[in-house]
Amino acid sequence: MEIKGKNVLVFGSGISGVAASRLLFEKGANVVLYDGNEKLDAEKIQKEIGRETIVILGKFPEELLERTDLVVMSPGVPMDLPIVKSMQEKRIPVWGEVELAYVCGKGDVFAITGTNGKTTTTTLLGEIMKQYKKSVFVVGNIGNPYTEAALTMSEESVAVAEMSSFQLESIHTFRPKVSAVLNITPDHLNRHHTMEAYIAAKENIAMNQTAADTCVLNYEDDVLRELGEKTRAHVLYFSSKHRLEKGIFLEEGKIILRQEEEEVLCLVDELQILGVHNYENVMAAAAMAYAYGVPVAVIRKAVKAFAGVAHRIEFVAEKHGVAYYNDSKGTNPDAAIKGIQAMKRPTLLIGGGYDKDSSYEEWIDAFDGKVKKLVLLGDTREKIAATAKRKGFQEYLLVDTFEEAVKTCIELACPGDAVLLSPACASWGMFRNYEERGDKFKELIQTLA
Repeated sequence: MEIKGKNVLVFGSGISGVAASRLLFEKGANVVLYDGNEKLDAEKIQKEIGRETIVILGKFPEELLERTDLVVMSPGVPMDLPIVKSMQEKRIPVWGEVELAYVCGKGDVFAITGTNGKTTTTTLLGEIMKQYKKSVFVVGNIGNPYTEAALTMSEESVAVAEMSSFQLESIHTFRPKVSAVLNITPDHLNRHHTMEAYIAAKENIAMNQTAADTCVLNYEDDVLRELGEKTRAHVLYFSSKHRLEKGIFLEEGKIILRQEEEEVLCLVDELQILGVHNYENVMAAAAMAYAYGVPVAVIRKAVKAFAGVAHRIEFVAEKHGVAYYNDSKGTNPDAAIKGIQAMKRPTLLIGGGYDKDSSYEEWIDAFDGKVKKLVLLGDTREKIAATAKRKGFQEYLLVDTFEEAVKTCIELACPGDAVLLSPACASWGMFRNYEERGDKFKELIQTLA
């Protein structure tokens, strides 16, 4: 679609909506930005966009659709809203921010999705590609809007994009040169309602790929092996448990790349990030780079130098013999299980937050004698407490505030213990995002411990 001169409605005024509006203005579109929150400041939104924009807040004026050629949805807006159905019935194209960026951008695209590990894999792949290409943009769900970077891309550029299920719901022509799905476990069921819908959104990442493209998949995930059978893309598997005839796998402490010949990429003892889940992230990033033609020596150098990302089993400090770890990015039970598994000490665990309709049984099971006290807060605290009691885990406390949770753990911890923030829940309602929650945890440890 030619965007110049079109009347475009941007739905949502968050970071994605503002970035999309800027891009649309640069492309010559007539932009109207809408947000259902009538308490927002329209003038402030206009200043963020940097152009005089029509901003509509509160109740949606349906007559606006009569003069709308295209709608760009922010990822936080559910696609099953009645107004979205009205748009579709009127045959108005409804794009996500990712689709807009892809249409306007240039160069090759790497796209990574999965329930867990996306940010680590995306960041690592970005580091690998920066060793190989001059123009690299790390964008998407990682916090840098894809639309923000699209205008400065050239044909020689590479975009390394972290993709959430929300973003993948609204793509149409988006076609990455190399894609990856790291794993799929229950998450965001309050938005997608069923696992089938959640899986379908994740699998959209490969829907436009052809045999000229590559899709990297986790061999240990049954759903992804099924995707490997039906995608048109060339499939490259990674595995933490099986020796593959072709692909990249973990064996006896070595990460091995096997195509026509076999080559050791590195020893896991040479890596700065710990845990099998992180070795899987390394394998996925390495496989994506290898599929693109990056020399193994370049990949090896980058993975050995990679020190991980903030908020993912991040060591904060050791004070009075107690080690403090920030795993604020453990926003669902499966991610939080990885945090528990990484602990080598008796652990006081901070959990709870926004309810995404998750089940917490497997998370409680993963405590496996490591967790000496579970401190719960947020909307889910009663639900998690009931699950813990049902599973025979009685060592839990309910608190009212985040600061109280941290202070309680500090007071109860003994030398040789660990205190772990790994909530198994989103931060919404208490914090803007998991980064703010993790930063607050680190601040409190420095001031209170």
